[in-house]
Amino acid sequence: MKRNLHKYAVLCAVALLPLNKSRAQTKVSEATINQKINQIVKKMTLAEKIEMLHGNALFSSAGVKRLGIPELTCDDGPLGVRDEVLRFDWKSAGWTTDSATFLPNGSAMAATWNPALAHQYGIVIGEEANFRKKIVMLAPAFNICRVPTNGRTYEYYSEDPFLNAQLAVQAVKGIQSQHVAACVKHYAVNNQEEDRNTVNAVVDERTLREIYLPAFKAAIQQGNAYTLMSAYNKVNGYWCSENAYLLNKILKKEWGFKGAVISDWGGVHHTVEPANNGLDIEMGSSGPYDQWYFAKPLLAAVKAGKVPVATIDDKVKRILWVMYHTSLSANHPAGKMSTPEHNHDAYTIASEAIVLLKNEKFLLPLRTNSIKSIAVIGDNATRTFALGGFGAGVKARYEITALQGLQNKLGKNIDIRFAQGYRANYLANNTPEQNAGYDKPDQSLIDQAVALAKTTDVAMLFIGSNREFESEAHDRKDLSLPFGEQALVDAVTEANPNTIVIVTAGAPYDLTKIKKKNHTIVWSWFNGSEGGNALADVLTGKINPSGKMPFTFPAKLKDSPAFALDTYPGKNLTTPYKEGILVGYRWFDTKKIEPLYPFGYGLSYTTFEYSGLKADKKVYHSADRINVALTIRNSGGVAGKETVQLYVSKGNSVVQRAEKELKAFKKVMVEPGKTTTVTLSLSAKDLAYYNVKAKGWTVEPGQYKLLAGASSRDIRQVGTITITK
Repeated sequence: MKRNLHKYAVLCAVALLPLNKSRAQTKVSEATINQKINQIVKKMTLAEKIEMLHGNALFSSAGVKRLGIPELTCDDGPLGVRDEVLRFDWKSAGWTTDSATFLPNGSAMAATWNPALAHQYGIVIGEEANFRKKIVMLAPAFNICRVPTNGRTYEYYSEDPFLNAQLAVQAVKGIQSQHVAACVKHYAVNNQEEDRNTVNAVVDERTLREIYLPAFKAAIQQGNAYTLMSAYNKVNGYWCSENAYLLNKILKKEWGFKGAVISDWGGVHHTVEPANNGLDIEMGSSGPYDQWYFAKPLLAAVKAGKVPVATIDDKVKRILWVMYHTSLSANHPAGKMSTPEHNHDAYTIASEAIVLLKNEKFLLPLRTNSIKSIAVIGDNATRTFALGGFGAGVKARYEITALQGLQNKLGKNIDIRFAQGYRANYLANNTPEQNAGYDKPDQSLIDQAVALAKTTDVAMLFIGSNREFESEAHDRKDLSLPFGEQALVDAVTEANPNTIVIVTAGAPYDLTKIKKKNHTIVWSWFNGSEGGNALADVLTGKINPSGKMPFTFPAKLKDSPAFALDTYPGKNLTTPYKEGILVGYRWFDTKKIEPLYPFGYGLSYTTFEYSGLKADKKVYHSADRINVALTIRNSGGVAGKETVQLYVSKGNSVVQRAEKELKAFKKVMVEPGKTTTVTLSLSAKDLAYYNVKAKGWTVEPGQYKLLAGASSRDIRQVGTITITK
């Protein structure tokens, strides 16, 4: 698509107002945009309108050249702007200018608990999308992590709707600050890859509203997301791409969504139903494009009176509205690609995402003055994670591996030697027969690793997963560590008492034995272009780890609600969400089930003391704001960041409630020996439950507990307030 669109100014161009314009001026601008859109639609033929409603290539849908309407171009984006593929084929286009910044994965972003970093992530995505002339970025993805073995958990954010919402809003705002449309996905209740194209998720209304929709609602109403992607699955019997309740009633009417709904690729099954029920653009992976449901069949359906012309016009107007805020906007940024600033942003996100799980022997931070040799062991120490498996990847300009990061940091003064340790012999596109034996240890590699570990001061074990093993289109069968890694950990730990375990993965695994037997454990992620440098800086103490787990680690898979209630993957292609609102920590805390690691858990090289929790009032009206203050003291010897988490609990409720629910959080830096006052603010309306009978939100009067802590299980301060009608 050509960048210069000014020749179409008479018909199409309209200046978007700067962000600091008044609300009245913004309304005038929107009115002007709508007026111009109406003028354009009047000049279009029905055939031209239909052409805009379906893909004309892998990552684009048609414009109308004679009216100056460009194609709507899009690309995958959760990890960064993907490499250029051929127009009609998934093969690489062979470009030399499409190397992008590889950004940390979704659960890594969530582990930062830092919305400001989500915003910066969005800016990087938007700038690089502009450089590549992509108008819609298919990101962010933030479905609730209901199933810990879900193949896309690494891509999504967390198990909590509030945390997801805070991050999603900022990611959307960051992307769209660059006049690029964010496409929030996958709407909705898309929580497993097993049978994802056919499964029917049966979820009650209250659960839908309280757990699975809040982040989407926030992304639309607070983030003003320009586009949204419908999910593959069914919800309560209807495909998401033709679900009138989700698309028309909730999204467009209740939430006031102005933009366009795009199908997931190949996620459309009919013509009339999705057309009338809220889908705007059909996308897919192969032609012939004129035979798609929203192509010639839709044209025929309109002529037959099955789909109103007014419905088609509404879809075209939505697409043009997106364009006027992106490709047809004035002062459209030229974009940047993989700049030093982008690399620094990737580093910052990665460094705040790393979670310290255990440090009992205080091997960390490394005492580099007394260490002469380090054994670096494990395939993940040299593996890159920008690509692999199914789904979106990034053709990274570079990616610093864990071994490279350590060599960059310590290689001049410390002898660093490597042993592979295990063979990661699993490919996502292989059959189970071809992947047979992937979970077996390789004794010869273990022997080499043990021999090396015996000769060094410290052994670092890099285990976990990779992008082949955690992949779109399939779920893991259980929580077991792959590739015989446990046998490697056991052998090396016995050989060298100074063994540090570093797990690289995007989803929960069974670390029960490692937690019990090993004294030093660090959790990293698919952590982007600068992942190795960020990890080295955390291990050596330049960065004090501040990551907090964005999901609960079950001690065993059967403890997780979908498995405990035998609802995954479902029977007869139906999965009932029997746990209702009790997802993630809500389930574990309410049912008093001890997790391996709780939601929000993460250690530091320092310690923090909480005191003095106090609300600004004792009694609140249901329309009031609640301001809660407490003091955080860094009682250790180094500066560090702490994420203060505020949960709320309502006893003796008229409806079922979780033991506690996250309602606010704030990440703060505290210098050693210093104290800071943290103020957390929420609305009394945030305490509401969805009242199914009243078909709306109800703030229940009564007493509520305020619980401030370092995780859902580590509550340090408790207060009480009362809500009146």
